[in-house]
Amino acid sequence: MRIGILSSGGDCPGINATIRGVGKSAILHYGMEVVGIHNGFTGLLNKDIEVFNEKKLSGILNLGGTIIGTSR
Repeated sequence: MRIGILSSGGDCPGINATIRGVGKSAILHYGMEVVGIHNGFTGLLNKDIEVFNEKKLSGILNLGGTIIGTSR
């Protein structure tokens, strides 16, 4: 199974922590493939995606903004 993570709207505190938590849980506990969709719904339309693995989701908690961008 494959899931996509997309953030639309403005940045908010904790969005990277949410991306990390959902992504790592899906990968480690459910064996899913996780893709990040860059720049909100624009990225979905343009197929601007990045496959996430556990390593790519590590170290993002202290970063500002969102690692996948938004539509705004």
